[in-house]
Amino acid sequence: MIDSKYKIIGNNIKVLRDKYGFKQGEVANFLGLKNHATISYYENGERKIPLEHLSKIADLFGVELEVLLSENPEEQALNRVFAFRKDEFKGKDLETIANFHKIVKNYLKLKRLEKKHALQS
Repeated sequence: MIDSKYKIIGNNIKVLRDKYGFKQGEVANFLGLKNHATISYYENGERKIPLEHLSKIADLFGVELEVLLSENPEEQALNRVFAFRKDEFKGKDLETIANFHKIVKNYLKLKRLEKKHALQS
């Protein structure tokens, strides 16, 4: 039996992967997986996804982990304006994109904390 939370997470990964135009094999290579079928299992909710993979996927798509866990990822990700279109990305390109998204996420977190602190002062 497929756990509904795995179906939600898997669907969110598929939605974001399609939005960015990545193939399952590209995401599998980025995660260091030898078989792209694992991504299909993840997307169909047929396998539990290790936290390390969820974190890397969130970085790749420039979203917080909560977005992957949400029943409506598009609603939570509306504030994400940046997206990369690709033709032929190599493995290192995906890593660079993930690192860039991680920097932007951290910057946005700092800005929220700064704003919260300013309101408390």
